[in-house]
Amino acid sequence: MISATGTTPPGASNEEQAARWVQRMFAAIAPRYDFLNHLLSFNIDRFWRKALIERLTTVLQRPRAKVLDLCCGTGDVLLDMQKVASNPVLGADFCHPMLVEARAKASHKGYPAQLFEADALQLPLSDSTLDAISIAFGFRNLANYSAGLLELHRVLKQDGVLAILEFSHPTAWFMRLTYGFYSEMMLPAIGALISGSREAYAYLPDSIRKFPQPEELGKMMEAAGFTETTFEMLTGGIAALHIGKKVDRA
Repeated sequence: MISATGTTPPGASNEEQAARWVQRMFAAIAPRYDFLNHLLSFNIDRFWRKALIERLTTVLQRPRAKVLDLCCGTGDVLLDMQKVASNPVLGADFCHPMLVEARAKASHKGYPAQLFEADALQLPLSDSTLDAISIAFGFRNLANYSAGLLELHRVLKQDGVLAILEFSHPTAWFMRLTYGFYSEMMLPAIGALISGSREAYAYLPDSIRKFPQPEELGKMMEAAGFTETTFEMLTGGIAALHIGKKVDRA
């Protein structure tokens, strides 16, 4: 069954409990997060991030453009965007240990780190502030998808762009079978062995399974006010890149 409301981690009976569970889970795995991401995705995640950044390059290179990498985690996407951006890219996450890792990584690479701690459902930003927002593998973890989309629409400027890179649902039977076995059986075992948290890597396939199909997410984006919505399936549908634009209707 697909849940279009928001993430439903084990034991959570409301949105606040769901958000706190996700926050604690990411705090526990923050020190090993980067290593496991690259290992468990066989480095394909680098290709997915490249596709995201290519779709936002025009905005990133625009003079005085304000771009936010939301749910930035340890900062991989943010730092990759900074390589092509004309201005410092903002980064936000609601998990403090993740931001600590991101700040250290940015400092090591010599990039400015304009990071702040914030809940994606209540951003400390004025209306019509940003030219673009990226979210890479974080939207799935929001406690309320529709509320999140409305909040992102609020803080984007007219003609602002939203890019959501998220795990999706493979369509070909062979890919579904192979990926299903890997994510359900191997991923939790490997993730638990290296991170020490089997709970976190058991949550991952469960959250993907419950996440809306790409067509449904596209409709949710449109319901929140986004136009020109598109999605591109990546690596046989393991991930999907969703694009939407804020164009206020007259």
